[in-house]
This record gives sequence, structure tokens and C-alpha cells, in this order.
Amino acid sequence: MPPSIFLLTLFTFSISTHFWVSYSQQSPTIYELLKLNGLPMGLFPKGVTNFSVDDSGRFQVFLDEACNAKFEDELHYDQNVSGCLTFGRINDLSGISAKDLFLWFLVKEIWVDVPSSGLIYFDVGVVSKQFSLSSFETPRACVASSVPKILSRKVGNDEQEPDHQEPTRAIL
Repeated sequence: MPPSIFLLTLFTFSISTHFWVSYSQQSPTIYELLKLNGLPMGLFPKGVTNFSVDDSGRFQVFLDEACNAKFEDELHYDQNVSGCLTFGRINDLSGISAKDLFLWFLVKEIWVDVPSSGLIYFDVGVVSKQFSLSSFETPRACVASSVPKILSRKVGNDEQEPDHQEPTRAIL
């Protein structure tokens, strides 16, 4: 092998290795993953540093403790939040509850239909509630909180929710 080809091969290999190492050291944050998937970065509270996501979009977000964040309404985040992330949508969601009036409801799905509409939707079972997308542009501070009593709008669901203590059931 001529020396020039050997040097070119060595140079190409070292450059590709450098880029691979740089990329692996700069994995995206959960906030960046939300944005890359057409969702606002503020869906999760400030301070999330530990999370995992697989190739199918299944993710888990780990918080230091359960907490509440104030948006148009109040959201409760369990210590562990999980779901499946696809473009413009999080489904199979667990670990987030929304307060409406004085009641807490499990959020099952979050989606943005048309980004230009400026709306984001939270599905709590039988109904969904829309919010201003701009409310979720940046992550909010999250205040430590005990687990709220949750009302489920899912008809015929008599199983206990694993992350919540003594949930109350109602059909609205």
C-alpha cells in the first residue's frame, strides 16, 4: 500500500472517530428530544438530568422527587415519568397528572396537531383539554409535592394506579 493512501486512510479514520466520540459525548437532553419531535421543551420541569429513551421512542424520565409546576393549570410529576415519544405526540403516558378546578386527573396522552394553531392537547381519558402552546415553551420550576389524589376518567378502570396512593375514581 502506498504511503499516501495509508496516510489518507489513517486521516479519514481519525476524523470519523473524532466525530463519533464528539457525538456520543453530546447526547441530546430530554428537552432537545422534545423539540426535535415537534413538542415544546417545557413539558418536563427544570432540572431533569437523568432519562432514557430507546429506538422505538419509549422513554423514562427520572426526577429527584415528585413535584408540581404551575402552567395555565397545575401539573404534578411523579418521580418517574414514562411514555412513548413520536413526532408531535407522547402516548402511553404515566406519571403526569393535571389539576382542573380542584380535581387531579391522570394525563394519558399529549399532542400537538398543527403547530401553527398554537395549541397543545392533554388527554385525560374521555376528554382532552387544550392549552396555549406558548405556556410550555420553557421548562418550569417544580416544587416538591406529595402525591395528589387522582380522579380517573377512564370508564370501568378498577385497578389501582401503581404510582399513586389511594386514587379516587369518577366518570365525568
